[in-house]
Amino acid sequence: MGIYRSPWLDEELDQWRESVRSFCEDTLAPNEGRFNAQGFVDRDVWRQAGEIGILGADIPADLGGVGGHFGFSAIAAEEMARVGANSFRVAVAIHVIAAHYLAHYGSDEQRRQWLPGLCDGSKLAGVAMSEPGGGSDLQGMKTRAVLSDGQYAVSGSKIFITNGSQADLLVVAAKTNPEARARGISMMLLDTSLPGFSVGRRLEKVGLHASDTCELFFDNCLVQADALLGKEEGLGFIQMMEQLAYERVIAAVGCVANMEQAYVLARDYAAERRAFGKALTEMQHVRFELADIKTDVLAARTFLDHIITQMISGSVDAELASMGKYWTSEKLGQVADRCVQIFGGYGYMTEYPVARLYADARVERIYGGTTEIMKEIISRTL
Repeated sequence: MGIYRSPWLDEELDQWRESVRSFCEDTLAPNEGRFNAQGFVDRDVWRQAGEIGILGADIPADLGGVGGHFGFSAIAAEEMARVGANSFRVAVAIHVIAAHYLAHYGSDEQRRQWLPGLCDGSKLAGVAMSEPGGGSDLQGMKTRAVLSDGQYAVSGSKIFITNGSQADLLVVAAKTNPEARARGISMMLLDTSLPGFSVGRRLEKVGLHASDTCELFFDNCLVQADALLGKEEGLGFIQMMEQLAYERVIAAVGCVANMEQAYVLARDYAAERRAFGKALTEMQHVRFELADIKTDVLAARTFLDHIITQMISGSVDAELASMGKYWTSEKLGQVADRCVQIFGGYGYMTEYPVARLYADARVERIYGGTTEIMKEIISRTL
């Protein structure tokens, strides 16, 4: 993308990128086909990611992480997208978000129990929010947690849960007060080895085939009262809203990285592919398409850089995070579609990275808050 360099980068981050890039190219890229076929990424790969710091990149060092800022996680997401490992990128993001819940709201004992393992990859985590009856309507969730004799009995179901069948720990959103809406929600830590918890089927998706996405069931699953996340019941909705900004920005990072990769793939293909006796780049329409795409990609990158800078400084808000998630995910859909068109029929073949990128891109407008929800949040500030 020419000589542009993101203003938040520095020498330390450049070195970090080299380390992450080696892992992505040596470990993720060669095995992506196998991961897609089996529907998940091997636990050993998670441990390798933990060893180099990807899983705790922006978790404080005294809690088991690297101690870096958001830029470290952003680079990891960019490099995974660059090699087409979008399934693992999304899985890592959810795992890290679960770790953030612990880092921000967990007790000292909860942190000691879980964070070192989450950061080194020996333990995997997921976040269980969405339910069959309503993904975006978190206030209307049906999963219940009833306190009695020092234990919560958790009953209900969740769906579309990333890392669902592999997770050792789930950060579960449940209603502790069914009469209230937002104030009735609490977050709790659930060890997936507990009786009463079960995993349903691994869901077959349009894209992100190596992302372990499942439906989960809780049948009177007994959780100790000290597994509550936060000092009291009813803080779950506030906690979710605070952490969703992180999820939305890290999703925007993946969207822009995929836009950049789609452009590179289409540009290089157009320079090599010959039709009617000349390269596609010798045709004005193709050149104009690539020029348009290149402009969109640079605009997205500079917008994202502004958001990342705000994340690093700790000043990002729900409005800006929603803007970034909505706009970059919509723009990725447009760019991916136009790049597939440049490839023609080959762009529809899954052996081509651009086809897999196209399929993976569609969900970006849905998970973490749909485009419509993002616009609703933005519109509240008008």
